Amino acid sequence: MSDTADPTHLPVRVPLVNGTWGVWKSLREGRRNVLRLIPEIATSEPILSGRTGKRWHMVMDPGGIRHMLLDQLDNYPKSLVTKNLLRPAIGESLFIAEGAHWRWQRRTAAPAFTHRNMMNLSPIMTAAAERSAARVAAAGPRAVNMLDEMVTTTFDVIADVTFSGGAGMDRDGVHNAIDDYIAEAGKISLLDVLGAPDWVPRPGRMTAGKAMRDTKVLADRAIEARMARGAGDIPDLLDLLLAGEDPKSGRKMSTAELRDNLLTFIVAGHETTALTLAWSMYLVAFDQDVQDRARVEAQTCLQGRAATGDDLTQLPYIRQIVDEALRLYPPAGLVSRTAMADDTLCGHEVRKGDTCMIPIYALHRSKLLWEDPDAFHPERFADRKAIDRYAYLPFGDGPRICIGASFALQEAVIILATLLSRFRFKPVQGRDPDPVMILTLRPNGGVWLTADPA
Repeated sequence: MSDTADPTHLPVRVPLVNGTWGVWKSLREGRRNVLRLIPEIATSEPILSGRTGKRWHMVMDPGGIRHMLLDQLDNYPKSLVTKNLLRPAIGESLFIAEGAHWRWQRRTAAPAFTHRNMMNLSPIMTAAAERSAARVAAAGPRAVNMLDEMVTTTFDVIADVTFSGGAGMDRDGVHNAIDDYIAEAGKISLLDVLGAPDWVPRPGRMTAGKAMRDTKVLADRAIEARMARGAGDIPDLLDLLLAGEDPKSGRKMSTAELRDNLLTFIVAGHETTALTLAWSMYLVAFDQDVQDRARVEAQTCLQGRAATGDDLTQLPYIRQIVDEALRLYPPAGLVSRTAMADDTLCGHEVRKGDTCMIPIYALHRSKLLWEDPDAFHPERFADRKAIDRYAYLPFGDGPRICIGASFALQEAVIILATLLSRFRFKPVQGRDPDPVMILTLRPNGGVWLTADPA
């Protein structure tokens, strides 16, 4: 901790569970906050096993996680609960597809996310950072909810990157449809906890789907209009995906496949980056010494202008802040897989059909893997080679590591550096955020900060 903070004062955290709960209490707590299903002991053990309706295992051991995500990837596909929850919104896109269907989509989409293409898109991020700074300045002495501000900023980026300004797309409509779906369909159903078959309807997902269906129609029209019009001077993500084809089979994505993947990138590309930035803003306001050091770095590099993609190598400490925010508040705080065959994980018997979870929130705060795990110390990422690859999973790992990880990190550093170079942020007393995960780990109540000119 910095000298300005009481050593006993730590950033906000989820109060993990001591003891065990029955099905009904697990359901009630899980619908409020998925992370409340993680027992406190998960931060000091390599693996836990139990039964709540279905057999389950929580794996916090890096070797066991590598086994699931890399060595035996096909034996641990994403769980049926995850797929059933997200399929109405994003179809059989990269995030959900398995096996050969996933592999050809990944090969087709990968060229769109090369470093060169990401750098070509970085001016969009710079422009959005500039607009964000202008809105914060216009708020004057009033407190700003930086969660809302970061959601606005990152949605601006993803709309411009995906649809070149969103012509033909209702930005607010898409944004509201996604939020509504997450709020209703993302909640755990008793049917999920009890292991009911996936063909049994989940009422929340049925009622939340209309806005997403309407959004799909709009997206299909926008894609077909782009096909007719052709690419722009600087290809956006839709142009790049339209041009993509599987190097092995020559297969190209259909309109429906393009749409489902674009909606996946919109959801992941704005929601998770917005949360990363909101938590980063909370943390730098929480620790003014860290903020001061970051501001010096940003001002020295930027000299009053907004950050660009070319500045990233000159902003290592700000990148460390982003990395540490992702450790303390990973957007996907818990992921689950379903074992397809009998196996052994960390000495525990795994049977076909068991649910195998990686509680990333607990992994990132493991007393076995991290020194002072609940504290905010960006410096721990000064030497990335010193960190076990499978102890830090904000974007997953293995072949299914998030395809947009470099995009998200580039965007987060550009926006955070621009804001810290121009403002001094301070927390609003009594308005600490509450970490709550439904589909993603959000700062419930917002991130309320005052911003004075730096």
